[in-house]
Amino acid sequence: MQITPFCLSELGQRLNNLFERGDEAVPTFRKTPQGYKYTREHEWICPEAGDKGKVGLADYAQFHLGDIVFLDLPTPGTKVVQSKKMGEIESVKAVTDLFAPASGRVLEINQTAADEPTLVNRDPYGDGWLVRLELSQPAEIDDLMDSDEYDRFVADSSEDISD
Repeated sequence: MQITPFCLSELGQRLNNLFERGDEAVPTFRKTPQGYKYTREHEWICPEAGDKGKVGLADYAQFHLGDIVFLDLPTPGTKVVQSKKMGEIESVKAVTDLFAPASGRVLEINQTAADEPTLVNRDPYGDGWLVRLELSQPAEIDDLMDSDEYDRFVADSSEDISD
């Protein structure tokens, strides 16, 4: 398992969310950070030293949800299980489940994002992180997608939607 010493902080604010192709607006997504791992449900985890990791929502998911208006995050101390629900994200379009990318215990939540949920829309890979976990089974993240695999997964998902 490769440990990234820090998570990116302002990447999301540096890139535009849309570009024009002909007369059709086509979504383009922020670069998925290297060193993060991704789930098929569009959560990410940024591994940290000491078997810890920050968890957040991928840009693709926040874009499709639209403006996020409420975050129901697990309280610190809560035990979570990989691929199981650990919270909810409410947007102007829908309420969706937040799944744990790895098993462990919640060390902290991002209270700033909980108080200002649109932070997840503005900076999903940086300041819009959601929870920090202490991993009980760190090897679980080895089976998640790296950024290249996730980018292909998103591209294939987008093609399926447009067909």
